[in-house]
Amino acid sequence: MMPIDAETSLYGIIGHPVRHSLSPIIQNLAFTSYNINAVYLAFEVTELSGAIKGVKALGIKGLSVTIPHKINIMSFLDEIDIMAQKIGAINTVVNRDGYLLGFNTDWLGALLSLKEKTEIKGKRFVILGAGGAARAIAFGLKKEGAEIIIVNRTYEKGCALAKEINAHAFPWEKLPVLAGDVLINTTPIGMWPEIDTSPVDEKVLAKFELVMDTVYRPLKTKLLQMAEKMGCNTIGGLKMLIYQGAEQFRLWTKKEPPVEKMLKVAEKFLEKEN
Repeated sequence: MMPIDAETSLYGIIGHPVRHSLSPIIQNLAFTSYNINAVYLAFEVTELSGAIKGVKALGIKGLSVTIPHKINIMSFLDEIDIMAQKIGAINTVVNRDGYLLGFNTDWLGALLSLKEKTEIKGKRFVILGAGGAARAIAFGLKKEGAEIIIVNRTYEKGCALAKEINAHAFPWEKLPVLAGDVLINTTPIGMWPEIDTSPVDEKVLAKFELVMDTVYRPLKTKLLQMAEKMGCNTIGGLKMLIYQGAEQFRLWTKKEPPVEKMLKVAEKFLEKEN
């Protein structure tokens, strides 16, 4: 990292909690790779309106946005990207001299991860969950011509998302009778510290060729371990995190992100935890 001085540009992630975030490690590596005089920090934010005033007043050039602010931040922005409007959530802000633009790169991170392992058009995707990550992934998949099934513990919420994208929704209890090409978990089930839990059992996994988990802590969740034993191809959540972060870097700097370096530094950090 370059020495911090009066010319250093400031970027960061806002949310609550964010102390666990890998984004500072990933983004600071990217800035260093280009010798960009910038630093990326994590900001614990509970009062969003005050934080946005601070962004403008201090000239913070860009933000990553995470839970619980992805939806509420939309009302503070001057312009919102069309895809982000459809998804209804923001995870990236670009500050152009006080004019705040909002984007969502989560959907792109998911699609790039999936395209490494499978075709999307015409394939059947079963998505577990109907929250922010599920929305981003569902809209991205729809854009690519996928067939989508939403399965959520709160059936009404799943139905609402399915209606928006002209998809199908089923209650959680129907999971054992569903089948498809790709299963995607967007729920926090299996996330550290509850690492011995999985959203589905092996009988469900047997009906899919590819299983993706958006959880990246641990690197290989219980769900992915079970899927591998059943002969499924798998995608871990870290790839999605890296790809969405890489697109943020591109939006902020107009430079090609060093994706492989970003992935390696994140993997190295997570391996130390295990």
